Amino acid sequence: MYLTQSLHRNVQQRPDRPATIFGGRTRTFAESADRIARLAGALSSLGVARGDRVGILALNSDRYHEYLFAVPWIGAAVNPVNIRWSPAEISYSLVESDTRILFVDDTFAPMIPALRQQFPGLATIIFCGEGAVPDGALAYEDLVSSNDPIEDTRTGGDELVGVFYTGGTTGHPKGVMLSHTNLLTSAIGSLASGQFISPLGRLLHAAPMFHLADIASWTAGNLVGSTHVIVPMFTPAGVMKAIAEHAATDALLVPTMIQMLVDDPAIGDFDLSSLDHLVYGASPISVALLERARKVFPSAGFTQAYGMTELSPVATLLHPADHDNPELRRAAGRAAPHVEVRIVDPDDNEVDRGVVGEVVVRGDSVMLGYWNRPDDTAAAIRDGWMHTGDGGRMDENGYVFIVDRIKDMIITGGENVYSAEVENALAGHPAVAACAVIGVPDEEWGERVHAVVVLLPETSATEDEIRAHCKSLIAGYKSPRSVEFVDALPMSGAGKILKRELRKQYWDTAAHQVS
Repeated sequence: MYLTQSLHRNVQQRPDRPATIFGGRTRTFAESADRIARLAGALSSLGVARGDRVGILALNSDRYHEYLFAVPWIGAAVNPVNIRWSPAEISYSLVESDTRILFVDDTFAPMIPALRQQFPGLATIIFCGEGAVPDGALAYEDLVSSNDPIEDTRTGGDELVGVFYTGGTTGHPKGVMLSHTNLLTSAIGSLASGQFISPLGRLLHAAPMFHLADIASWTAGNLVGSTHVIVPMFTPAGVMKAIAEHAATDALLVPTMIQMLVDDPAIGDFDLSSLDHLVYGASPISVALLERARKVFPSAGFTQAYGMTELSPVATLLHPADHDNPELRRAAGRAAPHVEVRIVDPDDNEVDRGVVGEVVVRGDSVMLGYWNRPDDTAAAIRDGWMHTGDGGRMDENGYVFIVDRIKDMIITGGENVYSAEVENALAGHPAVAACAVIGVPDEEWGERVHAVVVLLPETSATEDEIRAHCKSLIAGYKSPRSVEFVDALPMSGAGKILKRELRKQYWDTAAHQVS
């Protein structure tokens, strides 16, 4: 298997079908493939060789789509850079992975001097934006128009297709090495569920394309002939407009994005009935948000995908029918067709159903390893099983329930408290828009359960009201002992809450620390 295989098939079978829609540009599969072959020729002329890493720091666009194909076309590996990082963090990833060619668009062009200063090895900048080409950069469109198309190397199998840096929710990011087989196994397995992406549909890209969740949906979409409807970045107005104008059938969003959509006062002004599949991840969806979202997207089946970059990324799927069962709405789903999933104890023995342990996953979608980190790789992958670091339990029917990151578990007064359970209780309060639960230092209890809460507009709640609400749903020792109200929660590029940022003010000066 090789990543570009789907492009050749789509050109053969439907050359005049739109491959990408971005802004005012629509390009067919035939046009897109020709541009990709020419861009690959340009990269080859610039000295990019098999196995080299080529980076991109840009918002979503049709050129991002072309980059994702052109780099593996010549046997090289992509390095999609997290757009929320600082120049120092970006330079770290470029230096570590020895990425010497970088695509940059208008938004990030101002970073070029700092990146060159911090990484003198950054030999070539390719400007893939719409404005004036920065000094010292090469123009994307000039490269495409001035180079002849070259033959696809059809590199595939276990060859490296990309280095994907983790979001850093639990510490310093690591470069995850994925192969063609990894990405395609996850995509094919997800499609085999029958609830992932519509064949020959229109797939909306609103989540950041640097993140593997979106790249996974992009890969799956290519396999079933999707037209990629691309917006630069998520905004409620941009997403609603794109769905309505282009009759998008499929979308990948995270619950925070769905929340922003249903809260938008203009939501009733757009026809969103074309959406058939809405895949979400990063966290479960609350019952209240699910019900509101179903009214906004009346034709859409909701599917939760749980996984991680190291799994390319899908491990479990919670299908639309599962969302109709109140007992399963907090589940992450069951093992996707391409993997095995187990819950194990610290000695890697499978635990009984209902017992909390670590979620481990095995299959051909498990990463090759971490870039230049053999010890970390050996610690994560043992006997073929990827150890996710997530605490979970499995019921008698194979449904997995994620209870917390193992290192996020709060130990208060000798009792283990899983933040996800407390967050579920908090989310049921009518004034709570978003929340996160962390452990903070406490002289009496060691750690105490602390809630950070964002309230819905034009609502109010007191600390005592929040605590009383939780105590009506969960045990007293699990309920927050303190509550903090904020305007917004810190988010990663993937839409995950950065709990380490919330902990900093409490733990940086504490006698003992958690990360």
